[in-house]
Amino acid sequence: MVGDPERRQRARHLGPERRRPLILDAALEVFSANGFAGTTMQSVADAAGVTKPVVYDSFANRDELLLALLAREEQHLVVSIVAALPADPSVGTPEEHVLEGLTAFLTAVSKQPQSWRIVFGAQYGAAPVVAERVRAARAFLVESLRLTLLQSLPGVADPDANLPVLAELLASMTESCARMLVVDGTDRSPAELAKTVSQVVAGGFGNV
Repeated sequence: MVGDPERRQRARHLGPERRRPLILDAALEVFSANGFAGTTMQSVADAAGVTKPVVYDSFANRDELLLALLAREEQHLVVSIVAALPADPSVGTPEEHVLEGLTAFLTAVSKQPQSWRIVFGAQYGAAPVVAERVRAARAFLVESLRLTLLQSLPGVADPDANLPVLAELLASMTESCARMLVVDGTDRSPAELAKTVSQVVAGGFGNV
C-alpha cells in the first residue's frame, strides 16, 4: 500500500543505499497507479514516507529512478520469458508450444501486474533513454521467439525472411494479452487468452 506506515518508519532511519530499495518499492506502486506522466519525485517521497530531498539523495531525477526500477523489475520479466519457452522446440507442435508457454507466461504476468504496468507505462511519455531500455527488453523477447520458431518450424519457407515476421507477430500477440491482463482488466484468464493465440498460430503459421 502506498504510504505504508511501517515502510515510512524504516525509511526515515536508513542511509541512502539502504533506503534505495524502499524508495523503489514506493515508486513501483506510484508508477503503477499513476503512470509516468502522473508520477513526481514528490509523490514517490510521500509514498516512501520521506522528504523529496531524501529521494534526490538516492536518485538524481525521475528518469534515473525509473531506469533503476526497470532494471530491478526486468529480472522478474526475463525469468518469466525464459521459463515460458519450450525446453525442446523440436518436440511437439507450434500450437502446443504457444498454448503451454503462453499460459505459463501470462500466469506469471497476472501475478506481477505492477512490474508489467511499469514496462507498458514507460513506453509513453518517458525520456528516450527509458523508452530505449523497454525496446531492448522487447527485442530480447522477439529474438527468443525467433530462435524457438527456428527449431519449431524446420520446414518453414525462407526462414531468414519469414521467421522474424512470425516472431514479431507472436511477440505482439503476447504483449497484447499481457496488456489486457494488467492494464485493460479483461475477464478472460491467462489460459483462455493463450488458447486463442495458440489457435491463431495453428491456423496461420502452419501455412507459411
